[in-house]
Amino acid sequence: MKIPKRKLFLLVIFAYVAFSLYAAYNVFFSTKVISRVHRVVKKESGVPPAGRGGGAPFLAEDWNPWEDEQVEYNSALNVKREAFKQHLARIDRNKPKRYKVQIWGKAAIGIYLWEHILEGPLNPTDKVAQWREGELQSGKIDFSFYTGPAVVQGHVPLDMNSLVLVLNGREQQKVSYSTRWLEHVHSLVQSHTVSHVAVVLLGNEHCNNNWIGPHLKRNGGFVDLLFVVYDSPWVNDKDVFQWPLGVATYRQFPMIRANAQLITSNRPYLCNFLGTVYKNSSRETLMHVLKQSGLDKECITTAREKWLPQETADSLRRYQTALAQSELTLCPVGINTECYRVYEACSYGSVPVVEDVLTPGSCAAGPSSPLRLLKAAGAPFVFISDWKELPAILERERGMSQEQRVDRRRRLLEWYSSFRQQMKERFTEVIEENFFKGS
Repeated sequence: MKIPKRKLFLLVIFAYVAFSLYAAYNVFFSTKVISRVHRVVKKESGVPPAGRGGGAPFLAEDWNPWEDEQVEYNSALNVKREAFKQHLARIDRNKPKRYKVQIWGKAAIGIYLWEHILEGPLNPTDKVAQWREGELQSGKIDFSFYTGPAVVQGHVPLDMNSLVLVLNGREQQKVSYSTRWLEHVHSLVQSHTVSHVAVVLLGNEHCNNNWIGPHLKRNGGFVDLLFVVYDSPWVNDKDVFQWPLGVATYRQFPMIRANAQLITSNRPYLCNFLGTVYKNSSRETLMHVLKQSGLDKECITTAREKWLPQETADSLRRYQTALAQSELTLCPVGINTECYRVYEACSYGSVPVVEDVLTPGSCAAGPSSPLRLLKAAGAPFVFISDWKELPAILERERGMSQEQRVDRRRRLLEWYSSFRQQMKERFTEVIEENFFKGS
């Protein structure tokens, strides 16, 4: 008998539904299937334990035959983990602790500190950029540096509590500007944002720096350390330290790297002096001695009557060329004995001939003054007390061989590099000792 297609289709559907219901019943309502490997027998009350009456042993629900091994493995793993944590803790304890210090360069000598002494990078490299910054490591300290006209109060990122402020105190206008910065930093100290403060100060050339005295911690202020340029009588190497003037970074004098040509080249001139000649000064005596002895023909000399605060690209190039082509650089005193010319001559391996006399003012007058910082470092300069000694010095210069001159240049450049390194180490160590001792 032939079954109609419709009935056959309904029969198939019914069989599928029935099978589905049976499968669902087995999954959700049927008892668990007991595997041969991992049997679990439900414990019933009143059933004698294994070994009594010859009954088969009953297994507790969720019993794991490898449980003991698992516990032992986890215990051993925890021991290893704890040992590794202790190992990492020992490494962390033995690792040298590092500290963070921020430097705000609000005077041109900040560039000498950062690029020439600490040898840190600056970005962008454009010297007239509104905002420049850099980072470096020295000793245990991670330094960060900010400088430029756009570095203004309240707009410098401060994520550390130790600060070095670089200021200019040469004249009253600069003092007023620097005082405002000190007041800003004082407010940060009062709000506990900053805990330690040092100041690097381009001091007054007469060493009259009384305006900053009340800000020093020794006088009830908040400044822990002061690094001051020139032979200040305040220097005690405890909380006040002498700092080098350096090169004229405000005139864009660059960082010069020593090279073979700088050391071994034949220099056509015995000496140079390019600068301002003030009326009734020893500089007039210097120019007179050079002209009277005919030595002005063997030296590069360019005198001007008025001091100019800024270099042009051409005047800077001519000045650097004179340094590079001269065996000696003549360094007469100005308002102070210490001048940029001394450091700039060292940069080119041209020996400074320094007028070693005290200038008027309140600077220290000890047996090693003036230039006591450079003298203490063993500066290989020629020191004279009167420019009338110059002809004899230049006569000896004529008699030197090229080999002797090359050796002297090398020693001068090595000394200047070593001097900067000493200043870097001293600066870092003083801050570490005073800011972070016991921390």
